[in-house]
Parts: sequence; structure tokens; C-alpha cells
Amino acid sequence: MTLRTGHIGLNVTDLDRSLAFYRDVLGFALVGEGKEEGRRYAFLGDGERLVLTLWQQAQGAYDGARAGLHHLAFEADSVERVREYEAALRAHGTDFAHEGVVAHHEGAASGGIFFHDPDGTRLEISVSEGVGGAPAPGDASAPTCGFF
Repeated sequence: MTLRTGHIGLNVTDLDRSLAFYRDVLGFALVGEGKEEGRRYAFLGDGERLVLTLWQQAQGAYDGARAGLHHLAFEADSVERVREYEAALRAHGTDFAHEGVVAHHEGAASGGIFFHDPDGTRLEISVSEGVGGAPAPGDASAPTCGFF
């Protein structure tokens, strides 16, 4: 049997702020939480399974220069849905790494949007096809998702 990703646990600096972002902007459902001082967390799901756990344990923002998580990628079922997420994220004032929907690399049919959560964690929402013709920022030979 090959292992699959179960759920992702993210350390956050402010659980209320991060919960609002992942729940209200990205649409994850709150399925459980711990409210005890010093042990706050939130379980977030997609209606079928646990996807994320937010742990209020971080003392500072995400640092992409340190070993660990590079970015967290979510898959959407259509490029139209990616654009809907983009609109919601822009309305929220989210920081984007690239402008609009971009290809994973030059000429790729796959791609998406690349942005940061409230603590600076790099996030991606992408599709495996339907992005043909979209620009690929940066070096055409390198994957867009790898360099933001």
C-alpha cells in the first residue's frame, strides 16, 4: 500500500484570524476545536474528511527559508472554480505571489493561483487541466509552484 496524505497540521500565530481565513474565505467547515487557553486548535474539513488542523503554537510568521513545508496545494475541480477562489481571496485582501491564474510551467495545461495565508504560509489552488495559454512566471523550465 502506498501512503497518502491524511490531513495537514499548520502552526498559526492567531487561531481566530486563521480560522476566519480558511473557513470564511476558502470555505472549509469547522468540524472541531479546542478552546482551552494554551491549547487552542481547529479541525477543518471538506464535508467528507478532515483536511487541516490549525494549531495556535507559532511565535512568528512562516519562513520559507527554513526546512519544512514549502507550500500547501489544494485542487479545484475547474479553472472557473479557481477564478472564484481568486475573487474571494482578492476581496479579502490576500497577498498573491503571481498575478491571476498562471501555468505550472510554460505550455502546461495545469496551473492555478499562488498566494499566502495570514501567517505567510504559501498556498496554491490549482487544476490539472484547463489553464492552457496562461502565462508561466519566471524561468520557463522551472515549475511555478516551486519558486514563490
